Amino acid sequence: MCGRSGWKSFVKGMGGITEPPPLSGESCWIEEARAFFWEGTMSSWNMPSMTTELMMLIAEENLETHIEKELEKESMNDLINPLEVWIVSASTNVCNHLIPILVSGDVFGVDTEISLTFFDWEQTENCLISVVMETQDLASPILRSVSYCTNIEEAFFQAQVIIFLDESTDEEVFSLEGFLRSRVPLCRLYGYMMEKNADKSVKVIVGGKTFVNLKTALLMQYAPNIASNIIAVALGVEGQAKAILARKMKTSPSSIKDVIIWGNITGNNYVDLRKAKVYNYESAIWGPPGYYHSVLNLIFDSEWVTKEFGVTLETLSTTGREFGCILAAHSITTTMKYWNYGSPPGEIVSLGVMSEGQFGIPEGIVFSMPVKFENGTWEVLTNLEDISLSEKTIKRLADDLIQEKLIAMGDLLTFLPVVEESKTSILDAEKAQSSMALYGEKEQDGWEEESYTNYQLPSGKTTSDSEGKR
Repeated sequence: MCGRSGWKSFVKGMGGITEPPPLSGESCWIEEARAFFWEGTMSSWNMPSMTTELMMLIAEENLETHIEKELEKESMNDLINPLEVWIVSASTNVCNHLIPILVSGDVFGVDTEISLTFFDWEQTENCLISVVMETQDLASPILRSVSYCTNIEEAFFQAQVIIFLDESTDEEVFSLEGFLRSRVPLCRLYGYMMEKNADKSVKVIVGGKTFVNLKTALLMQYAPNIASNIIAVALGVEGQAKAILARKMKTSPSSIKDVIIWGNITGNNYVDLRKAKVYNYESAIWGPPGYYHSVLNLIFDSEWVTKEFGVTLETLSTTGREFGCILAAHSITTTMKYWNYGSPPGEIVSLGVMSEGQFGIPEGIVFSMPVKFENGTWEVLTNLEDISLSEKTIKRLADDLIQEKLIAMGDLLTFLPVVEESKTSILDAEKAQSSMALYGEKEQDGWEEESYTNYQLPSGKTTSDSEGKR
């Protein structure tokens, strides 16, 4: 078969084989096979017509198939829309601590993709660009996209979650009243844009350390259709209180539960320890898993509870120390996580919500009170026993919030803080009652709750009672 005619006969006999058999190593076989394959068989397929007409047709079909597959891929991605999350005042340092937690999957779930948008004013654009680039560098698997926005007309477009941080300002604030009034036009603008652009079921969470209750109330007023989904974060103050107690009791802050914050989150509030519990506490009495002690029953120094504890909290709130970026970011993300998945069963959480008259609190003000998160919403725990506040205490806490709003709206000229008189704390009363119960003594009446008045301006200046009376 060696030779051109012999190879041709072999191919014809095999019924149109278009590939030569495996190489045998013989040069004549290789040469004749190659010659016949290219000169004979391929020429019979009419190759010139395939390169012009047929191959162009195949190329067009391939392109159409590719486009169809790409469109199908895009449509599949569209079926899994990312969660649109907006952060307002994103040029502040708190945002830098907030981002890693949001994209970790701990807040919204590891299977929920998110799209982050940072909003701030035009003068912060360079900072926002840097934040976007750093966020991209995280390479989070749940982060679909990240961008920034400085145009108020485009703010909150399709937003499903909006997080409000403290505004960044380089302007010095000379009066409490002036700062309060400056919140109105800003919140009015934000409220209008949320109503216009945001998703109808958007969740809005307000954090920070300057007039959180007031800003929340104003946003509710100017975005009435989504007012029921706007809340204020109180876990920062709660965390501070737990840390102070833990240092006193020589335990960990995470072991202390059910501390309740009443009133103005960033102003005149009352930290209630009557339901506070401590778990895994090293003492003479131990119990099974889940066993706890009452915090008030373990702190025998009633003077520390009524004086030093309150003074320490007041100092932290007034100076802003220990309520920095880390605590603010953690408080916001923890509150959002509870909102999505529920708070720990049986645990009391403090939250700033619009009062509907619960506990005798006046309606129409944002007031921190005990709640639980469940099934994507929250419920005020009005069924708790032995947590009622006296009318005098409620009035003292509510008056500050009412004054803030009146001044902000221009209906009151000067802020007049509550004048504190000599009184004993309700914590002292609870401690005394617990001690007296051990000895079978009669409980005493006439105890009053302790509260503190302090306000912090963005520049770091604070107003005292004496300044408020001018």
